[in-house]
Amino acid sequence: MARSSYLFTSESVSEGHPDKVCDRISDEVVDLFFREAAKAGMDPAQVRVACETLATTNRVVIAGEVRTSLDDKAMKSKVKSVARKAIRAIGYEQDGFHWKKAKIDVLLHPQSAHIAQGVDASGNKDEGAGDQGIMFGYACKETPELMPAPIYYAHKILEVLTVARKAGEKGCGVLGPDAKSQVTVKYENGKPVGVTQIVLSTQHLDAKLTSKDIQKIVEPIIRETLPAGWVSKDTVWHVNPTGAFVIGGPDGDAGLTGRKIIVDTYGGAAPHGGGAFSGKDPTKVDRSAAYAARYLAKNVVAAGLAERCTIQLSYAIGVAKPLSVYVDLHGTATGKADEAKLEAILPEIMDLSPRGIRQQLSLNKAIYARTSAYGHFGRKASRDGGFSWEKTDLVPAIKKALA
Repeated sequence: MARSSYLFTSESVSEGHPDKVCDRISDEVVDLFFREAAKAGMDPAQVRVACETLATTNRVVIAGEVRTSLDDKAMKSKVKSVARKAIRAIGYEQDGFHWKKAKIDVLLHPQSAHIAQGVDASGNKDEGAGDQGIMFGYACKETPELMPAPIYYAHKILEVLTVARKAGEKGCGVLGPDAKSQVTVKYENGKPVGVTQIVLSTQHLDAKLTSKDIQKIVEPIIRETLPAGWVSKDTVWHVNPTGAFVIGGPDGDAGLTGRKIIVDTYGGAAPHGGGAFSGKDPTKVDRSAAYAARYLAKNVVAAGLAERCTIQLSYAIGVAKPLSVYVDLHGTATGKADEAKLEAILPEIMDLSPRGIRQQLSLNKAIYARTSAYGHFGRKASRDGGFSWEKTDLVPAIKKALA
């Protein structure tokens, strides 16, 4: 039997964290290739990008494979340009990491023909998965966005602080781009009811500021961000617990694409298949099938079929259909459905081949840079197709299939 009263902790990192800088650049490259392909009249379904970024003191290295007719010197220049614009948008104009001064190397090369033959459609063969792997989706009723509360609020704290920092509001103009948060949530009877520990480490531009000075700035904002009554006199605060935090970002610690996969998903409250998302076009099921699994899990919960839902999908390289579909309702089903029934109907409601996922969720477009910080899930679906996997438009079809 699942425990009903416990503590659970999740962390998040800001868009200025070294790893998130790299995720942002890699996703900007994906978006760039989709935009340029559209300008050239290319079929966006043929765009292939697998991009990794390394960042350190005033140095950025962008490597990986691409496949379009655009991989030439002009594109390399454009890749450098979007990287600089991303660094500038994040807010890095520091001696050790500056959007204008950093040296940027672009080492993108054509996609492997052996990988391409597995992914591409040919003859009677449909497009296959870009790699083998397992992907998980999760949803629960802890927040309106059907996300686990610890990761949802860890993200929100940093997102709100970033908006205030960039606007120079609420005293946050003295903060730097690099920050980390951590929230320990208290559960009673299986429901989140408060926070027992709050950790916030944020870069600051004035070396004279102390931890107490930073706490005076951030504490009111954090209190406003968390639900009413969640912060009590017993809540323990850890704000810049090591003291000064002036040297930050890639100048303080090297960054790399794909090192924050638990931050990107459910904060440890649900399984993760292991593959990173950023820098990959949607033929890579590490990304697209994880989005599909979240989409299905969220719709199951939104349909009122369970309080919690985990879905696993698995794929083999070059094979179109998933090898398995697994559903776990964690003993919270309302009686309207069981796992085996959902495992049977969900692949009928949504085509879970790589092509089917991309078409259903409209993934062949420049929508990825915005996913690189504050989580890929629990975000608002936008009119241009961004975060399409957060929609709950499958609810009627799921209910009809179970009727």
